Amino acid sequence: MRLLLVVLVSGLVLGGTVGVGVAGPLDTPGYAKTVTCSACHGYSGNSRVEAVPILAGMAPEYFKKAIEDYATGKRLSPEMEPFAKQVKLLGVDEVAAFFAAQRREPASPRPDRAGVERGRAAAPQCAACHGPEGQGDAAKLVPRIAGQPAVYLRNQLVLFKADKRSPGDEAVTKMKAALKAVSDETLADLAAYYASLK
Repeated sequence: MRLLLVVLVSGLVLGGTVGVGVAGPLDTPGYAKTVTCSACHGYSGNSRVEAVPILAGMAPEYFKKAIEDYATGKRLSPEMEPFAKQVKLLGVDEVAAFFAAQRREPASPRPDRAGVERGRAAAPQCAACHGPEGQGDAAKLVPRIAGQPAVYLRNQLVLFKADKRSPGDEAVTKMKAALKAVSDETLADLAAYYASLK
């Protein structure tokens, strides 16, 4: 009987302290609506996959535009379209706010130093819209590209050049026209350069 009493009291004491603990990383407000995104984009939007963009710290208005473009098929992606529609159902404002509030942790692959330097030399033409350090312009819906994975950046540049990314989007027609004259090798160098920035 005494042993049973000790076990019961111990259970009550331990059970009573469980609720006092600090919340875990999955208890962040808004995370429940973004948990599906983490499968590809990483916890809190910090992708560790070279072909997948980092969402952490993304400007909410740009995030919402991208989701709308994916959901409507304006930005073609059979992988992203269903998830974009899901985000709209869950509440795009809340999901955008969650990612915007996350601390961005740029991926840290081993950069191709020669490519980074060649990309730096080719980057001034990009600075007119994306800024001298690739920080973008949230008010104009120009994304921050600094610190994004190099493979993702290169893939997007190739899609823009071939007019397979955001067709009909007037905001990027000038960039697409400029990219026509840029070699794929230089696009890779630009991607390496912007990926190397923080």
